[in-house]
Amino acid sequence: MPKGLYECVNCGHREVMDSTEPLLEGACPECGGDMILVKVLEDSESPEASESSQEAAGIRADVEALLRKFYSLELIEVQGAVAVFRVTEIHERDFEAVLAELEPLGYWAALKRAGNEVRLFLFPAEQPKRDNPLVGATLFVLTLISTLWAGYILGLSYVRTLSDLGIPTRQSPYLIAVAFSVSVMGILGTHELGHKVAASMHNVRSTFPYFIPFPNLLGTLGAVIRVKSPIPTRKAAVDLGVSGPIAGLLVAIPVTVIGIKLSPVIPMSALPGAAGKGIYFGTNLVFILLEKLILGARSGDNYLIQLHPVAIAGWVGIFVTFLNLIPAAQLDGGHVARAFLPERAHRYLTLGLGLLILLMSYYWAGWAIWAILVLFLGAAGNPGALDEVSPVPLSRKVLALIAALIFVITVTPVPFYTG
Repeated sequence: MPKGLYECVNCGHREVMDSTEPLLEGACPECGGDMILVKVLEDSESPEASESSQEAAGIRADVEALLRKFYSLELIEVQGAVAVFRVTEIHERDFEAVLAELEPLGYWAALKRAGNEVRLFLFPAEQPKRDNPLVGATLFVLTLISTLWAGYILGLSYVRTLSDLGIPTRQSPYLIAVAFSVSVMGILGTHELGHKVAASMHNVRSTFPYFIPFPNLLGTLGAVIRVKSPIPTRKAAVDLGVSGPIAGLLVAIPVTVIGIKLSPVIPMSALPGAAGKGIYFGTNLVFILLEKLILGARSGDNYLIQLHPVAIAGWVGIFVTFLNLIPAAQLDGGHVARAFLPERAHRYLTLGLGLLILLMSYYWAGWAIWAILVLFLGAAGNPGALDEVSPVPLSRKVLALIAALIFVITVTPVPFYTG
């Protein structure tokens, strides 16, 4: 079986491996960086011979001419599917403009540092598979049904509780179900569409949102979009990371405001002896502030706020924002963190956060599942942007700080507890 000669994009380490894949993520034994295939070695060929090879067979003249318009280059070698250049001068600072001209020719490029050098890796662009729109439509309908059912159950419980407390209400569980479903679907859909818009702005191929139905208290496990081409720059990584949480939060806050306005405040002294016992939703700085501003009170020792299902939908949106902004693995916050951290540091951060989340399962058992998810995703690493040489602009640094602030004010240490 042919072997492959690989070179690390970070430190330049070379090694022969039992693989011929174009890219091995996080495989460098020296620094943990990505290893790119330099040459496919036949059984009779030695790595020393391949390392000295400088032949340019396989590079199309028009592609190389295009590259030299953007960069002053020295060809190191062209082996297998990957051409490696040493970059001595950068003429075009907009890496997305470079990719926009390369991709129609069937190529992608990566700009990486190797010690004190800048290297450009040229390799064939992958053609993404077509999506089946029926899958997305089916999942949307199923999630709509499951959230309507969850809203109906929450509505029945809400109306029954108010009746038991002697609070008159004419609200219908059916209307509550519709309001809850529209609220949850709107928040989740806006979150994912935020990602979709950011991806389109940076010419990153992605799917439309896939909603995930699930027969739980909320009727869903959220929604996702699949990114089908590499993230071009660290600027784009920040945009893709923050766009979803910010867009979703902009819908979650007015939904929460409406829901809190519909939620009655009940003095503890007015509750029957057994009342006030049950499952409660945890809180965060955003929810506390909204309760204080709207109701002048918050759930605590003296008051119980009986959350309307629409308020629960808003709480879900705020909680989802927090979860997605955890700066680990390939979560939204993980992409933002990776834009500022080298791959090895990001792996350590993911590992540390995974273990911290596991410790938090002492307060809520569900954190154990999240810890496993973070550690599992973290094991695959985060390859980062194709261009890790160009600096992150000041505007995206400010945006990353805003995302960090949103993360702090939406942190919900104990999402659910019993009273």
